[in-house]
Amino acid sequence: MFDQTPKKFDRIVGILIQLQSKKIVKAQDLADRFEVSLRTIYRDIRTLEACGVPIYSEAGVGYSLVDGYRLPPVMFTKEEAVSFITAEKLMQHFTDTNLKKHFQSALIKIKAVLKDSQKDWIESVESKMAVTPATHFFNKDIPDALEILIESIAEKKQVVMTYESIEAEHPSQRTIEPVGVFHEHNFWYVMGFCHLRQDYRQFRADRIISISRSDKSFTKTHQDLDYYRQKPDTENKSLVRFRIDRSVSKFLHFNRNFYGFTKEIKHKDDVEMHFEVDYKNRGMARWFMMFADWADILEPEEFKQEVRELMTKSLKRMEK
Repeated sequence: MFDQTPKKFDRIVGILIQLQSKKIVKAQDLADRFEVSLRTIYRDIRTLEACGVPIYSEAGVGYSLVDGYRLPPVMFTKEEAVSFITAEKLMQHFTDTNLKKHFQSALIKIKAVLKDSQKDWIESVESKMAVTPATHFFNKDIPDALEILIESIAEKKQVVMTYESIEAEHPSQRTIEPVGVFHEHNFWYVMGFCHLRQDYRQFRADRIISISRSDKSFTKTHQDLDYYRQKPDTENKSLVRFRIDRSVSKFLHFNRNFYGFTKEIKHKDDVEMHFEVDYKNRGMARWFMMFADWADILEPEEFKQEVRELMTKSLKRMEK
């Protein structure tokens, strides 16, 4: 006899929604999502099958619904309905123009199936939420940059773009095979195989001057995005260590990751911080000067000299 407790019922409905939302769902992913054992997931799948839901399973691959089987949309809770507004506010400011329009169109369809009480909830909070981005994420002249990149990833087609890197004197044309997009340190980035450099590179979206679709297919089979983001890159990087007063260190938690933070060692009165720094730009030294009167550089000597040079230039400008 099946366990028909409310908790199990909610979980089984959730599993069914997952099966309808993806082509293939792995048992381990379901177990992780609902925080239960694999054995529990297997029992829940058998429950769905006993209720007439046609589920196809393949060992080592996962579960999927037989093609063509769909249930009407499950009604949303009021909390889920309000979450749509949060997503809409973020989409308005954190994505390109075309994706924002697509999301607004999808949201209208979602709102159409809501109960009147849920619509009232949405209207009551919609005007009470605001999102103000810190910067411009995309070139205003290319409103479909993110859309093109996502399509390229899905269809495995190359893209051609004109890109202005921070080191280059002039923009260059790049043909890339995008493997993923991600948002980090207040900017959107695309990771891709660059045919010009014959290696994987990441490109900041706001530095893309133009972008266009290509009919050429990918020439390589690429790993998932996380593989390239986690891949260690020690070329042209050096270890920087400094000790900073404990009272100030807590305010560096957000920005430090942007400068290659690797670890910290807490002492009685101060904190020792370690960074892997790329010396091709002086961003780290300029950031360090914001709190230099609270910190002592331990190594390397090159970093100390870099900070000294910036301080000297600053003093000379103030003496004019």
